Amino acid sequence: MGIQNWSEEIVLVDLPPEPEMGEELKTVTQIARDRGDCEVVVDFSKVDIITSSSLSKLLRLKKLMTDCNHRLIFCNVAPATKGIFTVTGLDGIFEIVDDKFVALAGLQMVG
Repeated sequence: MGIQNWSEEIVLVDLPPEPEMGEELKTVTQIARDRGDCEVVVDFSKVDIITSSSLSKLLRLKKLMTDCNHRLIFCNVAPATKGIFTVTGLDGIFEIVDDKFVALAGLQMVG
């Protein structure tokens, strides 16, 4: 499983490609719900395409994080996946940075 507690406040997720992505997203959402006090960084470096089912799970995770007043950050998003986010208008909803070091540094500066 590519989910790890990077620090006390940050959960880092190395997202697997489809079709495993959906199960991983369900697990991450459950962890975030159970903890209620963490930021989540999702690394898309192994993802080349994303299904509508996984998109809906990402939106559920985003809503949970927003409701808990915490951040969900995506990194290493492939151009094809970024294109899907842009076409669907989700690029304005999700926070996307270049790599996990930028994401983690940004969270630590705020935290």
